[in-house]
Amino acid sequence: MSRKIIIAGGGTGGHIFPAIAIANALKKIDPAIEIFFVGAKGKMEMEKVPQAGYNITGIDIAGFNRSSLIKNFRLPFKLAKSFLQVRRIVNGFQPDAVIGVGGYSSFPVLRYAQARRIPTFIHESNSFAGKSNILLGKKATKVFVASEGMEKFFQKEKLKITGNPVRSSIVNNSVTRAEGIAFFQLDASKKTVLATGGSLGAKGINEAIAEHISDFGKNDVQLIWQTGKPFVRKAKDLSTGMKNVWTNDFITQMEFAYAAADVVISRAGAMAIAELSVVGKPVIFVPFPFAAEDHQTANAKTLQARNAGLMIRDSEAKDQLVDAAIRLVKDDEKQKKLKTEIGKFGITDADERIAEYVLNQITSN
Repeated sequence: MSRKIIIAGGGTGGHIFPAIAIANALKKIDPAIEIFFVGAKGKMEMEKVPQAGYNITGIDIAGFNRSSLIKNFRLPFKLAKSFLQVRRIVNGFQPDAVIGVGGYSSFPVLRYAQARRIPTFIHESNSFAGKSNILLGKKATKVFVASEGMEKFFQKEKLKITGNPVRSSIVNNSVTRAEGIAFFQLDASKKTVLATGGSLGAKGINEAIAEHISDFGKNDVQLIWQTGKPFVRKAKDLSTGMKNVWTNDFITQMEFAYAAADVVISRAGAMAIAELSVVGKPVIFVPFPFAAEDHQTANAKTLQARNAGLMIRDSEAKDQLVDAAIRLVKDDEKQKKLKTEIGKFGITDADERIAEYVLNQITSN
């Protein structure tokens, strides 16, 4: 009989793409394994997971809305409904294990699995663990983390350092710079900056680029700009007629974007850093200022101290970011140093480490 695993979570690319990487690694080791995803209705995992070839069911779940308390009125009802949905999903699929990758749907799925004494595993990508994962970690079989120092959140004996899984399309990227530039219909003779705020976009980065978008053309620099859905209309309007700018809300094939880029502008989340370390690109980090315990700033400062990246605060981005990016893209020597140092942080087999451990655990039980 084939083994069965549920992977729960999503919400952002930082949760979804590692989850798909883990699923692919599980399939590589055991082609007969059955994998089923559980996500949140209306979130991007409902689109991205089927595109990767896996089945997914969405549950009615949402997080606490800090900006509008009145919107939380229905939250208890959604939670109750989600637990009923999860019970039906888990009892129907009968998994041998459940893996949580973060996001709204992780909590009810792992909580119910733990109540059923089904082995549960957590992937915590960040250096500062979320409250849900801390709670779930108490009964988890194992918690996979990216780095040391996580004993302040989880029991030491439950921790296993694996690094963060990176998409195989990026780990095994063979796209040349010329192919990347051609993909975006740009000019291979010109320097190119990639600006990405992650799958949902980054307001601070977008506003900074919008304010100074003409500076790229004035300096003969090209821009690949992933905006996220909220900003895409404005970005397209601003860049109309600019042959040196390619913009869209989302880049599906990031391997082409990384190959094309001489310099990258990015947030400093754990998954963004994991990918950028693997591809070894010079990066200007603009940390999201409202991340828990300001951990993105801590991430960026760590890399900056090792000469593995530059950092500009979100509050300073509008005045400094575009100028800094243009200066860096013209400084080949600085780029070379940044590439070398960030590459030292790259881990390419985290997904395999997680998959092997999970399969060994459920086989031995």
